[in-house]
Amino acid sequence: MNRLVECDRTLLVLAISLTGLGVVMVYSASSIMAAREYADGLYYLKKQALFAGGGICAMLLLALCDYTVWRRVAVAGLFLCAGLLLLVFVPGVGVGAGGATRWLRVAGFTLQPAEFAKIGLVLYLAHSLAKKKTKIRSFKVGLIPYILVLSGLLAIVLKQPDFGSAVTMGVVACSMLFVAGTRWAHVISLALVCLPFVYFAIVNVEYRMKRIMAFLNPWDDPTNSGFQIIQSWTAVGTGGWVGRGLGASKQKLFFLPEAHTDFIFAVLGEELGFVGVLVVTAMFLLLILRGMRIALSVQDDFGRNLAFGLSFLLGLQVLVNIAVVLGLLPTKGLALPFLSYGGSNLLCTLMAVGLLLSISRRVQGEAV
Repeated sequence: MNRLVECDRTLLVLAISLTGLGVVMVYSASSIMAAREYADGLYYLKKQALFAGGGICAMLLLALCDYTVWRRVAVAGLFLCAGLLLLVFVPGVGVGAGGATRWLRVAGFTLQPAEFAKIGLVLYLAHSLAKKKTKIRSFKVGLIPYILVLSGLLAIVLKQPDFGSAVTMGVVACSMLFVAGTRWAHVISLALVCLPFVYFAIVNVEYRMKRIMAFLNPWDDPTNSGFQIIQSWTAVGTGGWVGRGLGASKQKLFFLPEAHTDFIFAVLGEELGFVGVLVVTAMFLLLILRGMRIALSVQDDFGRNLAFGLSFLLGLQVLVNIAVVLGLLPTKGLALPFLSYGGSNLLCTLMAVGLLLSISRRVQGEAV
């Protein structure tokens, strides 16, 4: 336990607090629906609590381990993640829902490989960028290999299809390359190369175009494509300063779609009000800043890259989810770390924090 004392305790407390709040909010947002669909109002609560417990155990184990051991399996881990992503297309193994095939059924649970692939990609990039050092400024060495790796990985994710995860992974990869020292012109070139593919991935898929149009003016189709964001605004707007009270949301009563998953922040706003939203947002911000502080403090290149990549990944997912809930970005299925229902996302979020805690122990050791 002495090793745990050496970790960033603020980061640890924030992670456990947000996880606990997430379990409570999942129960509040899902109990009515769970009672109707499964005749058990505790259905989603029990599953989320189970993953929260497992995730916290994984976080503590990773925090106690030396993070450098994971560098040895970074490349193998990326191939494993790619294999799991491909496995979802195997009949009888992959699980589909809502026109997408993104999940694997394991021992009665469903896992989403894309969530693990995000961690695997960050781990691989942290290792590879640290290994190449100044060579990453070369176009041939510092960009071409990453274009090939990223293209292959994102092609599989888009096939599922999971546009949100693909964009998230692409943005995180570009950010890590830039921060590690890749020429900014190379990173911009990579982004520009990706733009046409993003454009065609949107305009050639009808439901994505509908989401864009709903984002521009949801009132053009208030009962269909614009329905979700209008209900989200209603939930957040009726929360007022202090909210209706925990468990008292009205929009979760089959008005707001995905109330316990992608739009749980809207339920939080309705029940806890502006004050609650402000406090939770501040907790997220502090957690990300602690992660970035660890990245700036550690002397090891691999640790620095890893801490930045994980912190940026968490921060990006928080930013996009809240922006979608508030109507600042088009609707996209991207979970809110710690709070949204979903075992894979919660488990991977806590694993990311565990790695950050392990790196923070190195920072404490270097300071002595």
